[in-house]
Amino acid sequence: MTKTILFLGSTGGVALSALRRSLSANHTCIALVRTPSKLTALLPSPPPSNLHIIQGNAHDVPALAKAVVSPSNPTQLVDTIVSSIGGAFNFSNLSIDDPHVCERGIEALVAALKQARESGASGKPHIVVVSTTGITKTGIRDVPLLMVPLYHLMLKQPHKDKEALEKGVAASGERFTTVRPSLLTDGGEDAAGVRVGVEDVVKGEVESKAVGYTVSREDVGKWVFEEVVEGDENRWNGKAVTISY
Repeated sequence: MTKTILFLGSTGGVALSALRRSLSANHTCIALVRTPSKLTALLPSPPPSNLHIIQGNAHDVPALAKAVVSPSNPTQLVDTIVSSIGGAFNFSNLSIDDPHVCERGIEALVAALKQARESGASGKPHIVVVSTTGITKTGIRDVPLLMVPLYHLMLKQPHKDKEALEKGVAASGERFTTVRPSLLTDGGEDAAGVRVGVEDVVKGEVESKAVGYTVSREDVGKWVFEEVVEGDENRWNGKAVTISY
């Protein structure tokens, strides 16, 4: 069964990887992007007919309210939302260009879903957000010991934004899965695949661990596609999933 999927942050990284796979599987895909030409340059030409591009910002509630509605049925919300929005890291001040990019993004998305429902659309999309390892509140370490200084010192500010993202999506009342990749790389798929750890966000309990150093954006997007878009999405509802090599 095909789905209608909204992608945020699709001009690179995890969302782009999941978008490419979803397009190939004939799902109806919506991409909200500030610069459409940047996305089309990354895809086959001409763009696939099952891709609907909306120009706009992921912090713009009216644009998002349009994007969360099915292109073929204005009374129906999309089935899935995949968001990997983020900012560029600045080593000079150990911060990102927008310190609240993820926090503002989830606030705008929740507001947009509310607005769309008030306008007559129904449905309960499964929201997938890309966070990070190193911010679990369970007390169980999910990063290698050697990387703890990097995570807790150099990445302190970006992680604060990711914590706000996770808090926002968990409190939204929507179906959600938080994806926590290890340090992201630009490599391709690894033949050995990924390892997965699972935390029940509601219970605050770790079901399984997967501690590793890195994972590629390509493989994280592949996991999102295989497990949430085409797999049993209910298995991952309310869970924070660590993905690593």
